[in-house]
Amino acid sequence: MLIQLEDISKVYKVGVERIAALEGLSLRIGENEYVGIMGPSGSGKSTLMNILGCLDRPTSGTYHLDGQAVHRMGAGGLAGVRNRRIGFVFQSFELLPRVNAIKNVSLPLIYSGIGWYGRRKQAREVLRRVGLGDRMRHRPNQLSGGEKQRVAIARALIVGPRILLADEPTGNLDSKTSTGILALFDELHHHGQTIIMVTHEPHVARHARRIVRMVDGRIQSDLLAEEDARRAAANPDEFVKEKEADAP
Repeated sequence: MLIQLEDISKVYKVGVERIAALEGLSLRIGENEYVGIMGPSGSGKSTLMNILGCLDRPTSGTYHLDGQAVHRMGAGGLAGVRNRRIGFVFQSFELLPRVNAIKNVSLPLIYSGIGWYGRRKQAREVLRRVGLGDRMRHRPNQLSGGEKQRVAIARALIVGPRILLADEPTGNLDSKTSTGILALFDELHHHGQTIIMVTHEPHVARHARRIVRMVDGRIQSDLLAEEDARRAAANPDEFVKEKEADAP
């Protein structure tokens, strides 16, 4: 099993108040799964992603990633896991504005021991893989929103991650561009990439093969996408409540 979370809780202290973001959550994700995580604002899905991505540690419970007990690791160990095994794709792209696509993509390899030429070679290869072979020397302000996200995906892929974590990856894109990005995720999954994606959009989540729904820091349901669609159709009032809770 690639990911094993057991009885995970995360509690934040705000003054004298204790706020539980996750409560006794258990989750297992295997190699080459494509999992969508859904839930209203405040459900804990972002906290869960931070723990999965080794950006945060649980207050209690255990997290094993590829057999390693990452819940016991210190900051240095967690950083090593992030750099070698996890690729991140964010809604806001997080690209450096003053450098071109090749340099943005090669950035995660700076501390890898790979020389300048090797880093550029790998960056060119992964940019071609995401369909940007002719845009390598363009800076972010010379790229469309979809092209920026493809650069961000290429940057996430360059380290050969076991897991690709995507947080609302189409949130800043129009519907046509979103379709292209989701098709790229489908292709990556087809070639063996494990993908975990947070989204509040049902049509985006439907690209995943499995959907985990969260409410109040707990898993409400964990179903194959087809079963989840049937549940949503059979309980439209519940689905509407989720959408309303997530609205600004």
